[in-house]
Amino acid sequence: MADDLSDLEARLFEWIRQSDFESVPWSTDKAAKAFKVEPDDIYEALSALTRKVPKRIQVSYKGGAIRVAAE
Repeated sequence: MADDLSDLEARLFEWIRQSDFESVPWSTDKAAKAFKVEPDDIYEALSALTRKVPKRIQVSYKGGAIRVAAE
C-alpha cells in the first residue's frame, strides 16, 4: 500500500477492505461516527484513497447509494 497514507486513510482503507460496502450502501455519517471524526474528514480520506491507491479501491453508484470496495 502507498507509504504516504495518513493514519485515517490507512485505517479507513482497512475498514472498507474488511466490510461489504458493495452490497450494503456506504454511509459517510456511520464511518465518521466509527472513526470519531467529522464527515468531511471521511470524504477527504476516501477521496485521497482513490488518488493514492487507485488500483486497490473502487467507488461506484448503484440504487441511489454509493458503493465502495477495496482489495
